[in-house]
Amino acid sequence: MSDEELPDTFLDHETYGYPRTFDPNFKGPVAKRSCTDVLCCIIFILFIIAYILLGLVAWVHGDPRRVAYPTDSKGHFCGQKGTPNENKTILFYFNLFSCTSPSVVVNLQCPTTQICVSKCPEKFLTYMEIQFMYRTNKHYWMYYSQFCKSPFVKPAKTVTQVLLDDDCPIAIFPSKPFLQRCFPDFTTKNGTLTVGNKTIFEDGSGKKRNAIELRRAANRVNKILDARAIGMKVFEDYATTWYWILIGLTIAMLLSWLFVILLRFTAGFLFWVFMVGVIGIIGYGIWHCYQEHSNLQGRPNSHLTIYDIGFQTDISMYFQLKQTWFAFMIILCLLEVFIILMLIFLRERIRISIALLKEGSKAIGYLPTTLIYPVLTFIFLSICIAYWAVTAIYLATSGVPIYKVISPERTCKHENTTCNPEIFNTTEIARVCPGAQCNFAFYGGKSLYHQYVPTFQMFNLFVFLWLINFIIALGQCALAGAFASYYWALKKPDDIPQYPVFTAFGRAIRYHTGSLAFGSLILALIQMFKLVLEYLDHRLKEAQNNISKFLQCCLKCCFWCLEKMVKFFNRNAYVMIAIYGKNFCRSARDAFNLLMRNVLKVAVMDKVTDFVLILGKILVAGCIGVLAFLLFTHRLPMMIEGPTSLNYYWVPLLTVIIGSYLVAHGFFSVYAMCIDTIFICFCEDLERNDGSREKPYFIAPTLHGTLNKMQLVPQKQKE
Repeated sequence: MSDEELPDTFLDHETYGYPRTFDPNFKGPVAKRSCTDVLCCIIFILFIIAYILLGLVAWVHGDPRRVAYPTDSKGHFCGQKGTPNENKTILFYFNLFSCTSPSVVVNLQCPTTQICVSKCPEKFLTYMEIQFMYRTNKHYWMYYSQFCKSPFVKPAKTVTQVLLDDDCPIAIFPSKPFLQRCFPDFTTKNGTLTVGNKTIFEDGSGKKRNAIELRRAANRVNKILDARAIGMKVFEDYATTWYWILIGLTIAMLLSWLFVILLRFTAGFLFWVFMVGVIGIIGYGIWHCYQEHSNLQGRPNSHLTIYDIGFQTDISMYFQLKQTWFAFMIILCLLEVFIILMLIFLRERIRISIALLKEGSKAIGYLPTTLIYPVLTFIFLSICIAYWAVTAIYLATSGVPIYKVISPERTCKHENTTCNPEIFNTTEIARVCPGAQCNFAFYGGKSLYHQYVPTFQMFNLFVFLWLINFIIALGQCALAGAFASYYWALKKPDDIPQYPVFTAFGRAIRYHTGSLAFGSLILALIQMFKLVLEYLDHRLKEAQNNISKFLQCCLKCCFWCLEKMVKFFNRNAYVMIAIYGKNFCRSARDAFNLLMRNVLKVAVMDKVTDFVLILGKILVAGCIGVLAFLLFTHRLPMMIEGPTSLNYYWVPLLTVIIGSYLVAHGFFSVYAMCIDTIFICFCEDLERNDGSREKPYFIAPTLHGTLNKMQLVPQKQKE
């Protein structure tokens, strides 16, 4: 057949980056290449150098101890080894009532003296009571004096003098350490809030106080306390079940590996195993939700709605409502119906997907090292995440101690101004404002570096996103190069080059770092804009009206769609880069044009295969999830004894399910990249060749036969 007789689809190939005539020597990825997108490569390297320098500067100025240790009024760390406070690990507030803004307490800016102590108070005592008790038993003063700035032989000062000098607290209350700080030990008895079994007590200044006032003074703190209590319980659950979680993730890895191996030999059978398994797991979930809903019939308060109980830090309260289980049951029913309808309407296209899965399995069978590559990606991602987190912590703790003036009555005109504690008593402020103190407030500074710390945090986040997307792009390009070398081998496996994964990885790093950085930069910018929108939405939530909320939702939706679209085009552009070695823009254009010329095949073959792989991930996560649910809820007592006394069984359960899905995603992402590469090469193959002896197809005969029956390829040309 001459060029004049060929359809328009096969003409004008020079426009799309490859020769118009058949190249008999073309056997896969181009070997002779040159560096692409050099300018972007240079910019990327400069950003990495700046990122390293930022980490070094943050390391010099930052001090993570400021996160690990609380700081007293003089700026000294509590519990730091090698200091006088080594055995004093807890921060004690002299007068918590003065902390009218609870958030100030958390930020260490409460206008009261703070000292380091070895333990929190365990009883009610006032300074006036101690003065009377001291006459009969000096032991009481020894106990009380440990909460003073410095030891005193006896309580000789009057209450007024103690308040002025701020040497000791005028009262102490039963407290417990939280975040290495002493906070009141609140309890509830018969619906009444108490502190140390008391509802009313003296504050040391002659006033009667009740537990509600103290609770109000630390209202937000107690919300954090509740969250902290849940955090401690979650930590306890992880400490109890960590080895079960590792076992579950290991089983998920073995199961994913087994599925990948079996797909090569029994793709059709395994596909229906996927289908039946997913439908069965979702069906079990529907039945379990119905059972829980039925068991709650007649129980008190089970008829309440989620809106009635509002936001609760105790997640288990939601599982005591019928509405919760009913909502879960409806969601699972809709998902079940959706999957069944997809199977009915896509039954013909699924045959093509099975053929592609078989071909992908063969490719992975010939290139087994591709299954190890996700481990390398995981290592790179872990390094980037760790570096970003450490840099962020060091930037957040950069600065020098800042001291500010505080006064007991808050009547001083110099309140909240910066001061120097070493010379404060000799300044005019100490004379004008009796009782005022120069206490530690926070860490900061007025240098050029400290002024730009928020900007450095933004830079840290942006480069982190850029690096994460670059690592993912590098993996996609390396795998695409390896699988392309498989497809364009006419005699498989004889024509497959040695070490295809290593060779493709080296080509991507040596020649196409700039192109991969270009594609990942576009994606990082979009993700950065999304994060900025989320931040603005969070900060301006109270001031928004309905119109602004609608516009915000529209912007979020647009950026979400844009991100998905860019990821799709980038992925195919990296395949073209791996094959032809062109720059990013030209490869993206070629990939877009190629897909548009084969849009029917994209809809029929590629996306249906993605649906099948997603079901495989769901099956792996679902199988491990069901086993973990039966184990953590003690429903397998005859087979194996699971962990006992869990606070929240759903914590390790969700961890296992999400972790299993991510493990399966790591393995099946290699499969997905294999299918995408084979699909791109298949479209290229159809446009380059016609199936004749002079221009044979590189596609496998079995896959060609299946596609030929579906009329998705031209008929083989006569010799």
